[in-house]
Amino acid sequence: MIHNISLPPNEFGGSGVAELFTNRLNPAAHPYYQAIRELKVSTHFFVRRDGEILQFVPCCKRAWHAGISNWRGRTRCNDFSIGIELEGSNLLPFRESQYHALKLLTLEMKRTYPIKDIVGHSAIAPSRKADPGPFFDWDRFLKDVRS
Repeated sequence: MIHNISLPPNEFGGSGVAELFTNRLNPAAHPYYQAIRELKVSTHFFVRRDGEILQFVPCCKRAWHAGISNWRGRTRCNDFSIGIELEGSNLLPFRESQYHALKLLTLEMKRTYPIKDIVGHSAIAPSRKADPGPFFDWDRFLKDVRS
């Protein structure tokens, strides 16, 4: 499952996302962080704007990235999905380095696990989420990872 995230919103390159996914986000570091101070979320992978990939949760463990969700009649998508967060927002295109890193990561995931579907957060929670957003090039990405 592909997502986008930036902390503070629409700002890139800081430590906010990593701090959020390791439950170390300082609510005093930015006014927005007060609103999410109780949020406990995680993801398997985070792809920075420069293509660096960080792993927070082993793929064999559940991460808390999907929230209330449903895919093909199955609820609780955290139970059966791998979460990949792209550093970005719904307002800007993703970078070449991110597409390249995402392609390599996805191909490795497909070699290692029985991946059946690749979807965005918006597909499993359409009334709540819009990510990875309008600037994510699904046609390009799916062509790159087709086996």
